Order: sequence, then C-alpha cells, then structure tokens
Amino acid sequence: MKSPGDRVIPVLYGASYSVYTRICLSTFGMKAVPFRFEALDVFAGDGPARARLAGHPFGKIPILHHGDLTLYETLAITRYIDDRFEGPPLQPDDAAGRARMNQFISIVDTQVYPVLVWGLYVPKSEGRKPKPGTLGKGRAVLAALETLAGPEWLCGARPTLADAYLAACMDYIIDSAAGNDMASNAPRLMNWWQRAQALKPKA
Repeated sequence: MKSPGDRVIPVLYGASYSVYTRICLSTFGMKAVPFRFEALDVFAGDGPARARLAGHPFGKIPILHHGDLTLYETLAITRYIDDRFEGPPLQPDDAAGRARMNQFISIVDTQVYPVLVWGLYVPKSEGRKPKPGTLGKGRAVLAALETLAGPEWLCGARPTLADAYLAACMDYIIDSAAGNDMASNAPRLMNWWQRAQALKPKA
C-alpha cells in the first residue's frame, strides 16, 4: 500500500562507498521520500557486529528500518521503497519491461559488480593489477549493456530500478583507466550515463 504522508521516517544503515547502499540512496531520491541515513562501515573493526545489531544476520549493509519492519538485501529494500511510497513508479508496468529491468539488475549483481568494480576498480585503488582475463570479461559485460540499453533510459522512457543499480557502479567503472577506456567504446551507454548523473545519491 502506497502512503503519501507516512509519519514514520525510514532509516537506512549503510556506507556511502557501498554500491548497494548507493542504490538504496538513489531509490529514495528518485521517489523523493524523506529518510534518515545512519553511516555504518562494515570494514571497520566493529562494523559487522553493528550491522548484525541493526538487523542483518550476515553482518552486511544496507539495512532498512521502517517502523516495525527491518529489511536487508538491496532488491527487497528498493522494491519496498517503490511499492510502499508515493512518487514516480520505478518498475515498468508490463511483464516484458519488468523482465528487462530484472535482467539488468541481475547483470549488475553477477557481472558488473564482481568484474568491473571488484575486478578492475578495487585492484586499481590498491595499486594492484587486475587478475588475468578480467579485461576480456569487462569488455564482454559492457558490450552486453551497450546492446541492451534503451535510447533514453535502460528500460524505456523513464528511469527504473535498473538505472539506479547500474548508476551506482558507474563512477567506479569510469575511475578505472581500463574501465573508462572500455566505456568510451559504448556510446549508447555513455549517453545514458550523462542522464543518469541526476540519479546519483545526495546523502
């Protein structure tokens, strides 16, 4: 049930560097929903313990509190935000559109995040070289995204959760020299990224 005037402010626990926290932050922004952000660094010594206390049994982030409800896992959180609150719908109306959105989200989870963020950006930030084969995998991932991306937003004429997912990764992809070179060869994706800058989290 959507509610335009919910008096209970949602509370999101996470870290601004976290891709999956950023997805949730962007979703709140796209829906124009007031919320409170509680910083929780799971890489700090007490981070996993604090995350478990906040409601995540695996000691991870993000975590959402809304009244008596506690949610973890980004897909559950973002769909709850979209379904629960008034604002622009962030999921396509038709079955094919929703399937395409879910396909993009799955690609981010299984390919973009492990290959382009952890495989390219993280080694670069730590002064290491990527593992052998990572560049080829990265090119294949970006080629698939370039083929699938719509002319305006990823899944059509308005942004969806798919756009929030991919946008949360793009700064990290572009910050890697190899990722930036690959992305520059994906013109449709780069045109999308110009529009998607507006989806970046404000918190």
